[in-house]
Amino acid sequence: MTSTTDRLFSAADTALRTLFATPRASRACPTLPEGPSALSEAEKQQSAGLMRVNHVGEVCAQALYTAQALATSNPALRAHYTAACTEETDHLAWTAQRLQELGARPSLLNPLWYAGAFGLGLVAGRLGDAISLGFVVETETQVGAHLNSHLQALPAGDHASRAIVAQMRDDELRHADTARSAGAAPLPAPVQAAMRAMAKVMTTVAQRV
Repeated sequence: MTSTTDRLFSAADTALRTLFATPRASRACPTLPEGPSALSEAEKQQSAGLMRVNHVGEVCAQALYTAQALATSNPALRAHYTAACTEETDHLAWTAQRLQELGARPSLLNPLWYAGAFGLGLVAGRLGDAISLGFVVETETQVGAHLNSHLQALPAGDHASRAIVAQMRDDELRHADTARSAGAAPLPAPVQAAMRAMAKVMTTVAQRV
C-alpha cells in the first residue's frame, strides 16, 4: 500500500516526465511491410499535423490515467490504471519519435492539455469507480474512432505513421473493452456529447498549434 503523499509525488513525476522528458517505449515501434515512407513536403505537413494531434491525445491519456489512479481508493483499480498508463507511454514515445522524423514539433499547448485532462480524470475518479471506468470506455471508444479517421486521412504512402496509428487504435479499443468488463457504468448521452465537443476543440487547435 502506498501513502497519499507517495501517490502525489508519483503523479507529479508522471507529469514532469510526460511534458519535459523523452518518453521511452517498452515495445518496438510498429512497422508495416511496405518499407520506408517517401513523402512530398505537403504530405509531410499533413502527416505532421495528424501525428501532433495523436501525440496530444497521448499526453492527455497520461494525465487521465494518472489522475484516475490518484483518485480511486481501490488498489486493484489503481494498479489497472497504472498499467494502462504505462502502455500509453509506448504511444507517447512512438508519436514523439514520428514527429521528430517528420521534422515537426509537439503541440505548444501540451501543459494546458495535460492540466485539463488531469482535472477531468480527478472528477471522474471522485464520482466512483463505475463512473470512472465508464469515462475510460467512452474516452477510448471515441479515441478509437478518431484514430480510424486518421487512418483514412494520412497519406497512403506514410507507412510509418499508419503502422503506429493502427496499433494505437487496437490498444485503445482493448482498454475500452477491459474497462467495460471491469464494471464500467454507461455515461449519460449529454456527457458523451460534451466529451466529443471538447475533443473536437482539442484536435482542431492541436493540429496547428
